[in-house]
Amino acid sequence: MSSATAGPPLDPAANRLDGKIALVTGTGGGQGRAAARLFAAAGAQVIGCDLNAENAEETVRIVAADGYRMTSCHPCDLADPSAVATLIASSVETHGGLDVLYNNAGSATFGPVGAIPLSDWRHTILNELEIVFTLTQAAWPHLRARGRTSIINTSSVAAHRGFGHLAGLSHVAAKGGVVAMTRQLAVEGAPHGIRVNSVSPGPVVTPASQEQLGDTEHARYVLDTLLSNRLGSPADVAQVALFLASDASAWVTGSDFVVDGGRMAWA
Repeated sequence: MSSATAGPPLDPAANRLDGKIALVTGTGGGQGRAAARLFAAAGAQVIGCDLNAENAEETVRIVAADGYRMTSCHPCDLADPSAVATLIASSVETHGGLDVLYNNAGSATFGPVGAIPLSDWRHTILNELEIVFTLTQAAWPHLRARGRTSIINTSSVAAHRGFGHLAGLSHVAAKGGVVAMTRQLAVEGAPHGIRVNSVSPGPVVTPASQEQLGDTEHARYVLDTLLSNRLGSPADVAQVALFLASDASAWVTGSDFVVDGGRMAWA
């Protein structure tokens, strides 16, 4: 079975973010770490955050080894509105503003409708949908002040289809909400120069998904549905986020970008 542990190489020449201040949540690994590396390589002042302090600090070291620099707030519990307010305020105070908000962080629980506990449902809605709202609301006045700014929300192909091999009603509901929220935020942000888009990854191999997408029956099933004949890597998603963060996407707002190796094209 083919899988992806490494994606496209860093390409700092494409879609430069020179002079932009970018906050990326969930930089302790996976897509957040890949975005932090790519955004820093493209010239952005990157601010990261993660609940896992050890992993977040490791990302800072990796970016430094790449030859760039980022700052990070960790541990940071984005489910706590006071922590969100502190994160945004300290980021703006330290860097002088905010140009890009990449709402990447999230945490989900899975289970069939007849068995999932209400506490698990609420955990997923809080950590995949509500934190997008609290972060965006806290950052909104600062994004307005800068103008020509960008919000990137992380949804999923789960927002567009059900999955027979993975019972995840709360995940599907939360990610569908992210896509709907993105459209409304784009409408409200347009008069203020704030663009808002979402990215909907398909099966991407990350530390969080490794158990499902390792050498398992589910992973083999998923691979058979991909036109690309490989599972995704965090860098595949980060490249799309880089485009949406940059001025190359200046005429793009209110859209959801499916990054899924062609899965939704036919299967």
